[in-house]
Amino acid sequence: MSKPNPLLAGAAGRCPNCGEGHLFEGFLKVAPRCEACGYDLAKADSGDGPAVFVILIGGFLAAFGALFTEVALNPPVWVLLVIWMPATLVICLVLLRPFKGMMLAAQFMNKASEARHD
Repeated sequence: MSKPNPLLAGAAGRCPNCGEGHLFEGFLKVAPRCEACGYDLAKADSGDGPAVFVILIGGFLAAFGALFTEVALNPPVWVLLVIWMPATLVICLVLLRPFKGMMLAAQFMNKASEARHD
């Protein structure tokens, strides 16, 4: 059996080592171990990287959508807020888990580890 693509496995919320076990315990909490292969996931830390990408991508989509809606339809401001504030929240929540999985998988692919010199 060949190894899975770690980035695709991470985006799907699967273990980047085997592609079978769950990467997350909850919405964003990383599981301590892969239940399929036993790979230690406890040391994985993506930091703020996924949030930065999600803010940039989600913000662009929401701002472009709101600007397009304003120019094309010219609705009142409250309509823009009612439509695009929840849309921004949904876009960001949908993107956050796959991006965190991909960042953790990128660490796995590059064999990244914490640099400690104590």
